Amino acid sequence: MSGTRSEKFSRDYYFLVLVRFLGSFSVQLQAVIIGWQMYQFTRNPLDLGLLGLAEAVPALGLALFAGYIVDRVNPKKIMRVVILVSLASMLIAWVAKEPKHLFFAAILTGLARSFYSPSFQALTPRLVSKAILNRAIALSNSSMKLAYISGPAVGGILLGFGGAGPAYAIGSTFLALAFIFVFAFYYDHTPFHAKQEKEAVFIDELLAGLVFVFRNRLLLAVLSLDMFAVLFGGVTAMLPIISVEVLHAGPQGLGFLRASPAVGAMVMSLLLITKPVNKNAGKILLKVVAGFGVCILLFALSKNLILSCVVLVLSGALDSVSMIIRGAIVQLCSPEEMRGRIASVNSIFIGSSNELGAFESGVAAKLLGLIPSLFFGGAMTLVTVAIIARFVPELANADLDSLSPENASQK
Repeated sequence: MSGTRSEKFSRDYYFLVLVRFLGSFSVQLQAVIIGWQMYQFTRNPLDLGLLGLAEAVPALGLALFAGYIVDRVNPKKIMRVVILVSLASMLIAWVAKEPKHLFFAAILTGLARSFYSPSFQALTPRLVSKAILNRAIALSNSSMKLAYISGPAVGGILLGFGGAGPAYAIGSTFLALAFIFVFAFYYDHTPFHAKQEKEAVFIDELLAGLVFVFRNRLLLAVLSLDMFAVLFGGVTAMLPIISVEVLHAGPQGLGFLRASPAVGAMVMSLLLITKPVNKNAGKILLKVVAGFGVCILLFALSKNLILSCVVLVLSGALDSVSMIIRGAIVQLCSPEEMRGRIASVNSIFIGSSNELGAFESGVAAKLLGLIPSLFFGGAMTLVTVAIIARFVPELANADLDSLSPENASQK
């Protein structure tokens, strides 16, 4: 997997990346506004955590079933439905008059996410060759991070100057465009499961991805490292409170804070398109996650908007390296006929770290106080790195060039 620069991405893959950008932009724009709406309704940090939990429950609860479906249905068809559900969520949040409307919108977003991630991950290796998979993941990550920059920034600015209406109008338009562009790319859909698992028991097929991951020491270590690091170290859910009560920056400041990690992530992703990480990927992964934990500790100390944004930019750059390495390891260790189900397990770990992390942040802030909860999260991230490095030493020796489903480490 040298990622030769002479091999080009296909037109179909570029359209897939465009769809991801448009969808991610809209979701991130909505995340800023819906968090601000909830805070204006209740002024309670716990409700911000519960908002994340409302999205996490359907996203995680349906993940295994979503992977099962993705391995049996054309992922393009699934993506169309997912985009329509996301659009419904945005329209409900747009007209929300009380907190329960926002919770319902978050539930719909969670439903959409449970199917979107495995369908996208299943499509990627079918539209690019193994030789450029790492670069393809970096390109996709760059587009997503560009959306993570522009979505929160546009949402925060429009929220501050024009209210939620104009922001939701732009988000809805982008989702409509994403729906249209799904029709623009093509691939030859072959349901690999049909020939190999026809007589398999439903529950065995449903759990096959989960069983595979838990028998694979390397995959389990990589996913666990990311899950616990972001579970404890994630600060996104608390940004509305930090912007108002710590930095006194208002909704515009919230937009900049939300966009800052994505700025660093996008720059790093663009760099990794031309300089992909293949050798010593495991060692690099451990180092960047530890660096992410240090960034959270520094963020907890900051009382200045610019300094806070700079630290979050650095955290985003480090997290981008982690995401790309993790994504490459998951793709390279996944058998072709199980990509959807393994991608769903990956989604469970990611969803646990993000939405359950938002809930953890709300609870920790309520019990410990806002700033102490940030210090706790950064410290626990460093502890996670130490534990994984100690008990899964093969992670430090992982090279992307040599990984495949056949030689991946098994328990």
